Amino acid sequence: MATGLPSQTQVIELLDAEFTRAGYEIEEVVVDTDAQLPRITVVADGDTPLDLDTAAALSRSASALLDALEFDDQYILEVSSPGVQRPLTTAKHFRRAHGRKVEVTLTDGSGLTGRVGAIEDDVLMLVVRAGRDFNRRKLPLSDISQAVVQVEFSPPGERELELTGRQAKDVGTDAGEMNRAGDNAGGSDEEEWRK
Repeated sequence: MATGLPSQTQVIELLDAEFTRAGYEIEEVVVDTDAQLPRITVVADGDTPLDLDTAAALSRSASALLDALEFDDQYILEVSSPGVQRPLTTAKHFRRAHGRKVEVTLTDGSGLTGRVGAIEDDVLMLVVRAGRDFNRRKLPLSDISQAVVQVEFSPPGERELELTGRQAKDVGTDAGEMNRAGDNAGGSDEEEWRK
């Protein structure tokens, strides 16, 4: 029986194939041994949002795989999505945020708010308000210094969504997502005691 907890690298190597098979990518693993109850947090993302049922299934799979390592310490296992706190930094992040409202800071220091449309050849199509209507604005990713998804409590209008290439049925509000997944706006968590 091994002592302590597995390392971040061990967790990634052990769980990567299982998460990939389910259509998700492990974005981050945190092994917190300093907490009163040690915690292993696995943050996963995919083209399909991580819902509560999928997080629970992945947590059960991860738990079985980690238990096979026979570490003697107790820990809490948490599988979650990045949620709205994560900055969008890659084309993949923007693709996965398609239809979401974002606050963007450009490299020239200016800022704007808009809804993520398609991304092609590292150019983001951002739907921005223009008076009472909306326009599409092309932004090379290299011109974006920071972008963060904004929490929304009401659904976007049909015209705005239409310009992003999405339909209202494709995009939920963060309030609805919070009601389904607890208080982690836009994310899903599954916690489980181990050992």
